[in-house]
Amino acid sequence: MLVHWSWAVSTIVGQTTPPAGPPGGASNTAASFFPIAMMVALVAFMLLTARSQKKREKRERDELHARLSKNDRVLTSGGMMGTVMSVKENEIVLKVDETTNTKITFLKTSIQRILED
Repeated sequence: MLVHWSWAVSTIVGQTTPPAGPPGGASNTAASFFPIAMMVALVAFMLLTARSQKKREKRERDELHARLSKNDRVLTSGGMMGTVMSVKENEIVLKVDETTNTKITFLKTSIQRILED
């Protein structure tokens, strides 16, 4: 920030009245508008980034649910692991215990990921 020389001298002498405006009479509106414009641009950027990330995550989740097939080993959002026995429109049946042949039905949306061998 530029300080007018007469204000600096008057401050040293003891007078504390700042100059009426910037030197040369230039307007200060552009300088006060810039931080507001930067904040608006930052908020818009954050909103657009969050929206595109949410779309990408939804697309990846839909692709995962479309790929589910019998004998895939999967992990549910609750932390349960199992082998897919059957896939229906909105639900899947998992075999969670080999020894007792225990099967549990889950919604497709509860599948978090397919485990690789």
